[in-house]
Amino acid sequence: MEKSKVLIIGATGNLGHHLAECSLRFSHPTFALVRASAFSDPLKSQKLHSLSNAGVTLLTGSLEDEASLVEAVKLVDIVICAVATKDVMLQKPLIRIIAESGRIKRFVPAEFGCDPDKTRVSDLDHDFYSKKSEIRRLIEAQGIPYTSISCNFYMSLFLPSLLQPGRSSPPRDKVTIFGHGNVKGVFVKGKDVAAFTIKTVDDPRTLNKVLYLRPPGNVYSMNELVQIWESKIGKKLERVFVSEQELLQRIHETPYPDRMEMVFIYSGFVKGDHTYFDIESSGGVEGTKLYPELKYTTISEYLDTLV
Repeated sequence: MEKSKVLIIGATGNLGHHLAECSLRFSHPTFALVRASAFSDPLKSQKLHSLSNAGVTLLTGSLEDEASLVEAVKLVDIVICAVATKDVMLQKPLIRIIAESGRIKRFVPAEFGCDPDKTRVSDLDHDFYSKKSEIRRLIEAQGIPYTSISCNFYMSLFLPSLLQPGRSSPPRDKVTIFGHGNVKGVFVKGKDVAAFTIKTVDDPRTLNKVLYLRPPGNVYSMNELVQIWESKIGKKLERVFVSEQELLQRIHETPYPDRMEMVFIYSGFVKGDHTYFDIESSGGVEGTKLYPELKYTTISEYLDTLV
């Protein structure tokens, strides 16, 4: 079967760069829509140079340049948007252009985290998730074929600190555990998220579905994470438990955006927003079940790099 042509928006970001690389690796003709300013940024320019050398076709434009969106959409079958959460509402003109074109076989919007329709922290997150839900409703209303990716936490975001706010490395003496420590959250490495995402684009099983990632070996509670870390460093850590009420108090006392790290931990490891629901009965599909051939980094393997 002929591989679909894929457009990546946000290819200079970490996930976007992985998406472009994976798209090429899986033999898709790959395009990247890139702001003109990115070519004069040393770090972004280096990424773009490597993508171009690998075979990605670079197009100049942005979500705020509608003419560039119209031209880019004409060239491809699949559109994947990997912009930061602060920019998700900028997808609105793109959604309109995709709907008007009638040619896009699949749109993957900029979600890539906890399912915004399943989170239960709306009074704390300053519309972080509600904006993503609004975009999802707009896509549905326009009748655009889509796949949403719910990958929960990136390993690089919280595992380096072992879920300790304010730290950049895992603790070796004392560890804070939020709630009772038995609620399970999910971590996936960014390049693995990209691989699962690209796998979905021509797969009828993922059409108009949410693809959830709950890889075996990557679904653990805080207590279990601490035990894994202790086994690697050969040392027991002193545990300090912070109750749900105390964590909520800390969140309310901390100004935005500094509170968001604690909000995410509260969502994932106290409320259980990654794992409280059954995927199949909620109408979703699970990536590691659909694509058992894909190898991914486990939490244990990632923690090995921090020892």
